[in-house]
Amino acid sequence: MYRIIKVLNNNSILVLDEDKKREYILMGSGIGFGRRMGEHLKSSEGAKIYSLVTRRKQQSVLKAVNGIEPVYIEAAGKMIDIAEEMFSEEINKDIMLPLADHIALAAKRAFEGTQMANPLTMDIRMLFPKEYEVAIRGRKFLKDMTGYEISDDEAGFIALHIHAGLSGEQVSETLAVTQMIDDSIDIVKKYFQSEIDTESLGYSRLMSHLYYIIARVKKGEAVNTDINSFISEKYPRAASAAAEICSHLEECLKKELMKEEMGFLAIHIQRILTA
Repeated sequence: MYRIIKVLNNNSILVLDEDKKREYILMGSGIGFGRRMGEHLKSSEGAKIYSLVTRRKQQSVLKAVNGIEPVYIEAAGKMIDIAEEMFSEEINKDIMLPLADHIALAAKRAFEGTQMANPLTMDIRMLFPKEYEVAIRGRKFLKDMTGYEISDDEAGFIALHIHAGLSGEQVSETLAVTQMIDDSIDIVKKYFQSEIDTESLGYSRLMSHLYYIIARVKKGEAVNTDINSFISEKYPRAASAAAEICSHLEECLKKELMKEEMGFLAIHIQRILTA
């Protein structure tokens, strides 16, 4: 049994599940039309159900919802729908309010002409291309709904929210990982005093490999094959660059990398240098 806490608009309502003692947003065509606060619903009536988590633990859901215009909550719901369709899997609906909050702030910045710069946008596009595509598709209907067009950089931040809903990571965690990867690429550029073709397959593979190195370190997983000696002898400069990157990642993660990681990372570095 649901009790209506607030009617957001004709298509969305904030409710309390009186059995679970949890608040949800129900979103569906016309579900809010003619409804009133305190009214009871026996079921969700075919609407989509979004669980709610606020940015600040001490903040009530009602206060958080009151601080966001309903159009942005609806926009967040549409982006989640696009993501579930694109990935063919369910996304953690806890991202609803943080995503809506970010969309609202992005739209405000677009209106004011002060959109936030995101130096990691290219990395986000490379690491999370489908998540970024969700944000780009969402940007179109956000403009249709509000008249505000958010930038590619803002879309990059939104992509991190989508990734958080898929992976269970916090947005801040994914942003930190992306920064580590960006720093690692900079080490390669500085070490060899050359630019890297960011459109190349080798670059894409290097980015992905760095991402999975970090994931393995976090999970404590090991690489079972040691090719370090062979790589150090055959590609000494790539091996040295890889060793420097591994040291940097250890410092960032506050964890020791398996020594075997260096050899495989060096192979990817060598590939982009000889491409």
